[in-house]
Amino acid sequence: MADSVEKLRRLQAVTDAALSQLGLEDLLHELLERTLDILRADSAAVLLLDQDGTDLVATAVAGLDRELQHGLRLPLGVGFAGGVAVRGEPVAVAHVDRAGGFDNVLLPARTTSVLGVPMLSSGRVIGVLHVGTVDPRSFTPDDIELLQLVADRASLATQARRSHLDRAAAVALQRSLLPARPPAIPGLDVAVRYVPGAQVGVGGDWYDVFDLPSGHVGIVIGDVAGSGLHAAVVMGRIRSALRAYAMETDDPADVLTRLDRKVQRFEPDAMATAVYAVLDPTLSTVTMSNAGHLPPVMTGPDRPGHLLSLSPDLPLGAYRGAERRGTRMPLEPGQGLFLYTDGLVERRDRGIIAGLQRMVGALSPGTADATCNAAMALLDNTAPTDDVAVLAVRRV
Repeated sequence: MADSVEKLRRLQAVTDAALSQLGLEDLLHELLERTLDILRADSAAVLLLDQDGTDLVATAVAGLDRELQHGLRLPLGVGFAGGVAVRGEPVAVAHVDRAGGFDNVLLPARTTSVLGVPMLSSGRVIGVLHVGTVDPRSFTPDDIELLQLVADRASLATQARRSHLDRAAAVALQRSLLPARPPAIPGLDVAVRYVPGAQVGVGGDWYDVFDLPSGHVGIVIGDVAGSGLHAAVVMGRIRSALRAYAMETDDPADVLTRLDRKVQRFEPDAMATAVYAVLDPTLSTVTMSNAGHLPPVMTGPDRPGHLLSLSPDLPLGAYRGAERRGTRMPLEPGQGLFLYTDGLVERRDRGIIAGLQRMVGALSPGTADATCNAAMALLDNTAPTDDVAVLAVRRV
């Protein structure tokens, strides 16, 4: 008993203090080195579940050549570590030579005994930690408890650092794709705003304004389902693909049809809403297509804005071969479009219709910048729970 208490004390001292300033891979490697000493093992490895949840990726090793970990992927359910991940509970094997399916790299042929435990976060398996010994070993309940404690500490560190890195990467990506200053287009007054959500952080909201070789102007706002780095990455791909398709046709319905096929093929788990509008070279006519997004607002020079009757088609990625329609309408001097994502109008304590009415009532006539300022005032100086993107375009 005294020996177990001493082991726990030494492990807690290492995980709570000495490793707190290290990067993730170095932290896990140092933690494994201490684990080898405490458990008197010869090799150890941490494998983390990839973003798709299909493969375990070797992230840190000890007692082995560290080059062995680079690029090594193990399908879920395959090998010793894959089996531990599927079972979601500790597995101890006293004689690995009597069992099949063991990994040849992270569990070398000379390994005689092995103990593996799942790495858990909120009850979900995010990886596997296992140790191996050359000499035969019957792992005790204390050994299993100690290794599970190591795995729990490693899981906490992994999730904390992943969340921090994902958020930082998502913010950087979002800023690179959504510049605060929109492009200058003659004849148009353009303003934009973006605010990340307080609860979900940076998500998949985006806006874009660009001129085309034909003289047309493309205007788009959209929202990829989900949040964090994955949503931001998918958003970047969709945004770039839409720009490419817009170079080939001035029909917004055709552009969204092509974009939908791209999402269906290359982003099978993604779904997004979007409104894509195209202004003709004279800026006197706008044609719009709506892929499941909330309706734009038409603003005027001397009268309140109003929601456009723009019937939405299905979101991108929702249904293969969905029909896409376009709606054309005039745009007089002084008139403009205000596009937004649902974070601006959706609240838990208020229905969406009430949110839309409140928004439309707040958008008084004025410049594009004044329109965006009026929209942001709807947040009442509180951080929105979901991210918010708005785009105002006015013909001058």
